[in-house]
Parts: sequence; C-alpha cells; structure tokens
Amino acid sequence: MTSSAAASNSTATNAPAGEPAGKLGADHPLMDGRTSDSPLITAYRGGKPSRRPVWFMRQAGRSLPEYLKVREGVAMLDSCLRPELAAEITLQPVRRHDVDAAIFFSDIVIPLKLAGVGVDIVPGVGPVLDKPVRTAADVAALPKLTWEALEPIREAVRLTVAELGKTPLIGFAGAPFTLAAYMVEGKPSRDHLGPRTMMHADPETWTALANWAADASGMFLQAQLEAGASAGQLFDSWAGSLGLADYAKYVAPASARALEHVRGLGAPLVHFGTGTSELLVAMRDVGVDVVGVDYRLPLDEANRRLGGTVPLQGNVDPALLPAPWEVLEAHVREVIAAGSHAPGHVVNLGHGVPPETDPGVLTRVVELIHSIPAE
Repeated sequence: MTSSAAASNSTATNAPAGEPAGKLGADHPLMDGRTSDSPLITAYRGGKPSRRPVWFMRQAGRSLPEYLKVREGVAMLDSCLRPELAAEITLQPVRRHDVDAAIFFSDIVIPLKLAGVGVDIVPGVGPVLDKPVRTAADVAALPKLTWEALEPIREAVRLTVAELGKTPLIGFAGAPFTLAAYMVEGKPSRDHLGPRTMMHADPETWTALANWAADASGMFLQAQLEAGASAGQLFDSWAGSLGLADYAKYVAPASARALEHVRGLGAPLVHFGTGTSELLVAMRDVGVDVVGVDYRLPLDEANRRLGGTVPLQGNVDPALLPAPWEVLEAHVREVIAAGSHAPGHVVNLGHGVPPETDPGVLTRVVELIHSIPAE
C-alpha cells in the first residue's frame, strides 16, 4: 500500500497549516540517482536490494566515543542547532559501522525550540518545558513555527548529504501525540495521564494542541526532506500508552496531518512506535510506506496483522546487544527469517541503541547482516 493510498483510509479531516510540500529538486539525491537505487530505498519500496539494508535508531550519538568528544561542553539542543556539528554527528556511525543509512541527528523537541517555546533537555531527565500546555488559552498562546526558523535544519541536512554520497539520509520527526504528551506533562511521564485525560475531558483543546504539534513536526520533516533527506520517519515513542480506540479517534488524525506536509514529495515514509503491537494497522493507515516494529512482536506476526501490505523495519532486541555473540547472532538470524515474510525488510533495532553499547558489537552485527544474501 502506498502512502497516498493508505492516507485515504485515515481519519484525518483537517488540512495542515503552512506551505504545502512542493517537489524535490533535480539535484535531490532521490532525483539525481545517488540514493534512488540504494539498498535502503529499494527495500522501503518493496524491491530486492543489492545487499540486506540495516541501520540503528539512535546510532548517531551516545554510544560512540567520537560523539562524546565532539559534544563535550555543548548542550544537547545547541548541538542540534549547529549545522556543522549536527552533520558531523550524523555521519559518525556511517563511517564507523558501514550502515546503509544515516539518521539525522536532532531531537523531537527542536521544532518547539525553533518556534519559541521554552524547552530544554535536562540531563538524566529529558525534555522539560518552562510551562506546561494544559488549557485552551495555553494552546492559543503557542507561537507558530516559521519556515525561516528551520534554516539551521536545512543547512545541517545539506552539509550531511554532501558527504554521504550514495548513502541515504533519513529525516525524522516526533509524532504529534509524543510531542503533545511532553507539552501537556511539561516533562517525561510514565503513563502520560495528562494528555490521555485531556483527550476526553477537553477534546477541543486536545485537537487544537495535536494539530499544532502536527504542523510543527510536519514542517520539521518537510525541511529535512526538501533539503536532501531520502526518506522520513515519524517516531511515536509514547503511542503505546494508548488503546486502539483512543489512538484512532484522537491521535491518528494528527499523525496523518503531520504527514500531509511531506506526502507529495515521493520519499518513502516510515512510522515507528514503541509498545504499539495492537496499533500497527492504524499506524499504517495514517499514510506510510513502511511500518517499524519494536522488539515485542515477531516480524512474521506483524506482517500477518498488516496483511502483507507494507515493508517492515526492525526489530533486533537492544537487550541482546551485550549477550554472548552466539546468542546475539542467533537472534539476528531469527529476526531476518521472520522479516522475510514481509514485502520488504530493513533490519534495525526494536528501539534505540543503549548508551552503554559496545560500538564494536554494532559493527559486527552490520557485517553479519550484510553477509546474509538479500532475498
């Protein structure tokens, strides 16, 4: 199912605000041939890649000593907004591991920061807002993200793509629910009770907030794709806290709205969430080409639930990365075998790279995956 076809099945009713996505330029990596036949893009499109593609969520960052070195003395959000530094961090795991894609180094709250919302990443805590957003007045007072404010993102992407050559860059954005959940709670939460309550107690305010988040995330992703990213991934880190009915009614429309900013560009779109085994069909139907699956559900079962309609991404369990090699190798091979049932498969982790991971293990996993012929 193509993203445009899937979108026709979504529950979205509101058009996104801001400039609609145009066309990718002739010098874009997908248009000039640099990445269009790469293993990643081929697998995302359901074709047979020249080698089995693999990349890792959170591959750019905390597990790499070279990352810790260049980040020394630089705050997290500042590092995301310095184009040369963000590009360097994005490139580091490609050089080290020979993965088949770079994932743009940034943070899901960067659109808030660029819009003028008071937010910071507190070490050991996560995103913390100066003031939570909990009332209709709070939502109405939110500043609007402008295209001009996104220029540091576009510049970082341009610098990265210039160095990547034939390796595609994946752009990313936080899904509206995850972004809005942080905004309501004002900080990370275990159960996301605040946004879940708002959906039912004040649905109009929730819809307004979700739409604001959708447009901010959609513009963030659009800036990356138009500047040179060859695919885009929407991360819904906290959607697993929702039941299917609430997801379909209160969240899917906003996710579809975010994707409307980029749907017409022709770049493959991926949707990933954690704890979302029961939501996979609804997540597909917001309009994506690929569904990411976390470590909780075998890929053959995910493919069955999705009716064999879309390529899958995932889902090596990060907890096994420190295990004895024979245990990890057997697990990777099981994941690949389960993924062979889908129309396409990109190997990834079922969540992000843990900070204590030995980088040498990731390199060895990549070598193993590349040694197994693509089907």
